[in-house]
Amino acid sequence: MAQSDMSDHEQVRKAYWRANLTIMAVLLAIWFAVSFGAGILFRETLDQFSIGGAPLGFWFAQQGAIYVFVILIFVYSALMHRLERKYHLGSGEDT
Repeated sequence: MAQSDMSDHEQVRKAYWRANLTIMAVLLAIWFAVSFGAGILFRETLDQFSIGGAPLGFWFAQQGAIYVFVILIFVYSALMHRLERKYHLGSGEDT
């Protein structure tokens, strides 16, 4: 493999991991905002509203954060599938 091929491969690998870390950071920030923010920090404000008979802040602390986490797993999977296609990875070529 030529030196330029290795540097191109290295640049692609770094770009892929940079994009991967960006996706993870954004999704973790969303999960933090929902679980800690909605369930703890803004609970009193959200408790003015209700969902299914329970105050909204309590609902987020007990169930909403879990639902959001499961949704984020599917979003992460879809985004990673798109990212792997963009960088031509995921078919056993290289990770």
